[in-house]
Amino acid sequence: MKNRRQNVIDTAHKLFIEKGYQATSIQDILDGSGISKGTFYNYFPSKGELFIAIFRSFYKRIRHDREKLLDGQDSADIEIFIQQLELQMMGNKQSKLLILIEEVRVSNDEELKQFINQILLLSIRWMHGRFLDIFGESKKNYLLDCVIIFHSMMTHMNYFNHKANEVPKPEIQIIRYCMNRIIQTVDEAAKSKEQILDPDLMDTWFPKFENNLYPCHNDLLKATLELKKAINTAFPCGENRTRAIELVDFIQDELMQSDTPRRFLIESLLLTLKNQYSEQVQTYMKDFEESINACLVQ
Repeated sequence: MKNRRQNVIDTAHKLFIEKGYQATSIQDILDGSGISKGTFYNYFPSKGELFIAIFRSFYKRIRHDREKLLDGQDSADIEIFIQQLELQMMGNKQSKLLILIEEVRVSNDEELKQFINQILLLSIRWMHGRFLDIFGESKKNYLLDCVIIFHSMMTHMNYFNHKANEVPKPEIQIIRYCMNRIIQTVDEAAKSKEQILDPDLMDTWFPKFENNLYPCHNDLLKATLELKKAINTAFPCGENRTRAIELVDFIQDELMQSDTPRRFLIESLLLTLKNQYSEQVQTYMKDFEESINACLVQ
């Protein structure tokens, strides 16, 4: 069933790119994927939910690949961050998701517009976590400002690179250029102690998902992020780190991407996580477990 559902997602993705989201009908998707209308609605309540599933499927793979790049590496290494950004930028380019984003932005679908904004906030939050890894807690007060500057710089430089240059410069060159600029910006902001946005604001900005997600998922996402950062610190490299991150990701995905999370599976994986890794990340593990329990009672 999981493979069949993914086939519908992949088929719809191709159709949305070829014909446009608005112009693609549910019947087009049924014909392309070879399923009945009843099966479609068993998977997705609407075409909008299918659109959202495409993005979730893509970013799940990107997140996994980003973590693999960190495996065995120093999380403060700027070069690893640059590789992660290149991976994401190339993934966006190959999947042509930015085309779909632009179509939604000019549409009248407020629900999907909200979802696109949530994706932006998640990207900002991930970058902020990586900036903390790279620049350290001593510069935390200035990093949200710098992340937003960096994100905007990357977005616009990439856009005009493709618009103005007959042969666009490689994505990695754009990333390195922007990274070199932001290193100076972080140092200057910390030296001058200038701040526009308090990083704690992210807790109030963090997306309130409406699409098959409950409010408790905001706490789960936060607890997951903190636990993974603690795991990266406790296990700088090796199989222990990879396995622990995989367990955390699996539990999060089961809770957030399934209408009926398998409690027995979640509890089994959580027990494995606690037995093998809790001693090193005890405080963060407790918060993670509490957020899981809150989601399971929904």
